[in-house]
Amino acid sequence: MIALSVNVNKIATLRNSRGGDIPDVLTAVDTCVAAGAQGITVHPREDERHITPDDVQDIAERLIEINTQKSPTVEYNIEGDPRPDLIDMVLRTKPTQCTLVPVVTGEITSHTVWDIRKDGDMLKPIIASLKGAGIRVSLFSGTDVDQIAMTRDIGADRIELYTAPYAMAQTKAEIDREFGLLENAAVKAMDLGLGINAGHDLNLDNLPLMQELPGLLEVSIGHHLMADALYIGMEAAVKAYRQALGQQVK
Repeated sequence: MIALSVNVNKIATLRNSRGGDIPDVLTAVDTCVAAGAQGITVHPREDERHITPDDVQDIAERLIEINTQKSPTVEYNIEGDPRPDLIDMVLRTKPTQCTLVPVVTGEITSHTVWDIRKDGDMLKPIIASLKGAGIRVSLFSGTDVDQIAMTRDIGADRIELYTAPYAMAQTKAEIDREFGLLENAAVKAMDLGLGINAGHDLNLDNLPLMQELPGLLEVSIGHHLMADALYIGMEAAVKAYRQALGQQVK
């Protein structure tokens, strides 16, 4: 089964635009879990534009509470750039997974993958520290198979394939080309023993084909799922995305 991890950043964005605690991030987490989401993702940025350190801790505590009564357990994925305060936050919180993502100053959303040739020496001890704390480590990755091999060499457990080029493709030829690149990257990762996640701009239209991606374990989806939730409700949106992944939904 391909797991669905719901990114709840946008709930915090809406809350922060007004102040106070409405909409409530923990209520959104509860709703996603009740609808069958296998994971919750957050990306706490340095400017705290959406998810805050308090949110990170509150969600961790809520998932611990949920998981004492639920099997299989709901995974917690914290993603972000490896700045010292984020790594300290991850080590304190001990999520299931930390997805390390490069950040470009002023970006609206993540759009850059790691260059392991340039950043591998910096990432290697951080990965070792996270893994030493029992946290699975995934790196935001493009489709360059040489870079994927280096990702394995510096100790990562998984890659998260950046799917925006696939999601933005328009014609059948473009879609086939971009999906083919994802397939080649996934096969290489599997051969190397790396787990495979995917994310960025996945939606109900382009998600079904992702079921054919070799070895895909998890997708992380926020913006499009939350946009659909505005029209059909959070519970219905989570279930629709689970169905698009081929999951059986009651």
